[in-house]
Amino acid sequence: MKFTIIQTNVLNEVILDAQMMTPPPTHNGKRLRIYYASQVSVAPPTFVLFVNDPELLHFSYKRFLENKLREAFNFTGTTLRIIARERQN
Repeated sequence: MKFTIIQTNVLNEVILDAQMMTPPPTHNGKRLRIYYASQVSVAPPTFVLFVNDPELLHFSYKRFLENKLREAFNFTGTTLRIIARERQN
């Protein structure tokens, strides 16, 4: 199966829609903020989320985002990697 790079604006729409449907949970009164996402590799499809605090990305929310990406881009049965990285100012 051949994968292509997903356009950043399309990827960010899917991530934003997922956040609007199910907002990230809070942890110690802080909520994860996903500023934007970018695809950095195709084998396996790897996505970097630029966030306020990578520690706030709970494994269950990460899995939720993986499933939304699978649905949106037909990655059924494909291993996806999601990396949370703190946004640099």
